[in-house]
This record gives sequence, C-alpha cells and structure tokens, in this order.
Amino acid sequence: MDNPRQSCGSDSEKGFPSVLALYLKLLPIEFFSRFTRDSKRYHNGIFTLPVVIWLMILQRLHDKGTLLVAVRSVTCGLPAALIPQPSKRVREHHVSSHTGGYNQARQKLPLEVVQQVGDEVFERLRAAKAHRGSARSEPMFVLDGSTLLMPHTPALLEAYPPCRNQHGDSHWPIVRVLVAHDLHTGVALRPQWGAANGPKALSEQHLTGQLMERLPAGAGLVGDQNFGVFWIAWAAQQQRHPVLLRLTAVRAQHAFGCVLCNGTDRRVNWKASRYDRAAHPELPPDACAQGRLIVRRVYPSDGSVPIKLYLFTTLDLPAKEIVQLYGLRWNVETDLRSLKKTVRLEMLDCQTPAMVAKELNLAVMAYNLVRAVIDESAQRTGLSPRQYSFSMVHDLLNAWLPRIAGMSSESERQAEYERLMTYVAQCRLYKRKKRPSYPRAVWRRPRTFPGHEVSSSQKPTQVSSSRKAKQS
Repeated sequence: MDNPRQSCGSDSEKGFPSVLALYLKLLPIEFFSRFTRDSKRYHNGIFTLPVVIWLMILQRLHDKGTLLVAVRSVTCGLPAALIPQPSKRVREHHVSSHTGGYNQARQKLPLEVVQQVGDEVFERLRAAKAHRGSARSEPMFVLDGSTLLMPHTPALLEAYPPCRNQHGDSHWPIVRVLVAHDLHTGVALRPQWGAANGPKALSEQHLTGQLMERLPAGAGLVGDQNFGVFWIAWAAQQQRHPVLLRLTAVRAQHAFGCVLCNGTDRRVNWKASRYDRAAHPELPPDACAQGRLIVRRVYPSDGSVPIKLYLFTTLDLPAKEIVQLYGLRWNVETDLRSLKKTVRLEMLDCQTPAMVAKELNLAVMAYNLVRAVIDESAQRTGLSPRQYSFSMVHDLLNAWLPRIAGMSSESERQAEYERLMTYVAQCRLYKRKKRPSYPRAVWRRPRTFPGHEVSSSQKPTQVSSSRKAKQS
C-alpha cells in the first residue's frame, strides 16, 4: 500500500512484497536520516538503525524468534534497499554468525526512536485507510488490558513486582498492558503499560488516561464493564473522543437512579460520585458527562442465557446500530490472542525494563504490518479485514519471506507478489454452518516434571504450618 502523503522509497521497492516491503514503504531509509544525522552511534556498518529495527520485527514474526534467527538472515543476505550503503564485510559476505554484535545494537537502540517509528507506522497506515475511504470518518478503538510474564531478574522484579498470596511472592514479574485496536481493521495503537502489583501499580483506567493522549483527533473508544466508569467517560468528553461504554447493572442504577428496563434509550447526565471524587480529586465540582443510556436484552450467539446490556454512549447513532457496534468489541479478545500467542508476547525474554519497552513497541509494529497485508487483501476482495485469519496470514508470510528476499529481478518480485496475495485472499475464517454438538474441552496433558517448590532459604516470608506439613 502506497503512502498517500509522500513517496515511500524508490521504484525498486514498489514491487517488493511481504512485510519487508511494507516496512520499506512505510519507513523508507530516508526516514531514519533524522535520527542518524547528528549521531555517531549509527554508521554504515552491518547493524544500522533500520536493520536493527527490522531484525527485531523479524524475530517477532518468526516462530522461533531467537537472536540467531535474526543474525542468520543477515548472513544469508539482506535486500539492497535495506542497506543502500553496505559495509565491506557485507559486500564481501564476511558477516559473522555470532549474535554479540546484534545484541549490543539492540541494547543501544534508543527507546524514543522505537516509539517514533511505531507512531509513524501507525499514522501512515491510518492515513492510507483514510485516503482509500472508510465507512466512518473517525475510527473507533476498542480497549482491553492483559498481563504478561517476564524472566526473574533483579531489574524486572523491582520495576514489575510479582503477585503475592498467603504463601508469599510468586516467581514471575508481571506487567500490565493496555491495548487499543481499530474496531474494524484491527490495527493497534502503540500500547501503554505499567506495573501490575506493588506500590507503583497502575490500573487499566489509569493507563487509559495516558493512552487517550495519543489517540487520533476525534477517534472513539469502546470499552467493557471494566472501563465503564465515570472518569473515563468524562476524560474522553473533555478531549472530544466519543465513547461507547458498558456499565454494570449496579453502577448504572446508582449513576442514573431510575428504573432501567429493556428498551430504555434516553439522554442522561452522568455526575461524579463520592467514590469518583475520592479516586480523582482533580475533578472539578461541576464534572458531568452528557450522553445516552441504552438498555437492551441481547441473546448470545452460543445459545446461552440472554443478558442485559447497559450502554453509555456519546455517539449519535440509532440504538440498534449502537448495540451492533458494541457486539464487535469481542474482536479485541482475538487480537490479544494474536499478540500473545502468534507474536509471542505472552512470555517476554528480556532482562531489563528498557528492553521490555522496546520489545512491546516493536511487537505491536510487527502485528500492524501483518494487519496491513490483511487490509490490502481485503481491499481487493471486498471482504472485511475481520474475516481473515491472522495466524494463517502470519504463517503464509513466514513461508514467503525467505523466498522473496533472494529475488533480484523486478518482474519476478512483482509476479511473486501477485501470487502471494492470491493465497492471502484464501486465509479466511471458517464459517460454521451449525453449532457443535458437544462443548469444547481439552484433555489435560501429563506433567513430566513436578512443580518447582521454593525452599525456605530462597523465600523471604514464612510458610504456613499446613504447607510445611505437606512438604514434609
């Protein structure tokens, strides 16, 4: 997809398919000159700034994703468009297969550069979509949060403390991540994260306030019951972001104090409660969120019992469309699954908070590049991007990338591009014609090794007497 604002590379890059082509089109080599002009850190060596960022993206796209996988792609040869001025070792194919140089380049990569690169990719993808035209002029972003595990290192334990229970602290540091995905295309904004436990723990509502500052102008927010609180509705209204939030029955009753029966659709003024003012003392005395309260009984597609939705919105749409729009919120659950399973964010392998920040940003960038390929195919077929399987397209790109990287002919690359997009169009989600006759279940696998028990010398807290008796 071409950038509507400016040309993204030379003619030789226009026919180069796969995610590497999108990387070069969205972030041409000239884009990185602003970071390298006044810095001696990045020179014309092997691991230049665009090469390091691409290799870190490649790690997230690869099923294995080790440092050695990234270095192997360098030893096999990177496209000339990625290294316009190769060093002597690159020209003579004498690149070392060891990972030390690449690892040092990863450590030296500034976080500010990674954030600006991620924002640039997001803005160019959004601008390309606006250039082609869409159903809504302002996008809607669905919010959701999750937690990720990290290695047991002193730096990560201090920054992201693990959870604890009556037996003491757990082993894994935990980070809370908040994501915002486009409701229709799945393209993600740069995530917001913080500690999930400890004195510096941040809630999903607090992270929403930080992420809201980076939303595009006029973009809307869709959130479930965890985000259906007064502060988010009021803060979004102050920044002119429409909202569609689901409330709990108790919160809706306390906030609006009326009989909320099925079919309710009326204008309401949501005022801050005593609890809201205690949690957010910066609220002005006359803080009020004006919108509509919609109550509808809906029947889940899985045949379970009907539920009643309490929706607060500032959108000027018919109630039926509001309920249908909220029904698309479930897409963020599969988006999180793609990030945690397919892009392998469920368990990070970083050792420091700085590398955690870089990996989170670049993982979302890798996810967006796959989403961009899906969006391009959707434009050709006329389907919705949500009708494609993310993992199938991801596997297809992994199979195609090594083949295309070795091509030098422009005509061959263009022909391979069309062949690739033909197979991408076949990566559609399967439509079930009838409900399964039995509930889905998983057989538990036998455990080869017993669970690790922390000894008393390793654990700072006392173990209960019942647990001591069990261990003995």
